[in-house]
Amino acid sequence: MRTAIFTGSFDPFTIGHDSIVRRALPLFDRLIIGIGHNERKQYLQTAEERCQHIAQLYAQEPKIEVKTFSGLAVEFAKQQGAQFFVRGVRTVQDFEFERQQADFNRRISGIETVLFFALPGMDSISSSAVRELLHFGYPIDEFLA
Repeated sequence: MRTAIFTGSFDPFTIGHDSIVRRALPLFDRLIIGIGHNERKQYLQTAEERCQHIAQLYAQEPKIEVKTFSGLAVEFAKQQGAQFFVRGVRTVQDFEFERQQADFNRRISGIETVLFFALPGMDSISSSAVRELLHFGYPIDEFLA
């Protein structure tokens, strides 16, 4: 069984995240969306609220599981029996960061990383940009999954 894991804070879960999930789904038998919790960060919603929202979004898709975790994503991936990380890339900076992460993850766990490039028009959508718009009172529904 090919199991992949897509980790992030997903605060909030955007249409860009949804695009990655839907494009990755045909490649794997099981796709775990791992919602990370970092005690040093402030979130719009609790990890449990984000988990419920994302699980509801994919309630009709039996290949998707949504779980929360804390600590290193690579440890969570090993606990879940994942052979692959799924990651999204929007910019050259994202690519370099993800390349380094993929190298470390492969070295310490043997888990490979599969990169998905943002679709045209989604390369500027990030959770932090959406949170910034929300902070200043702008509508964000068009960016949310």
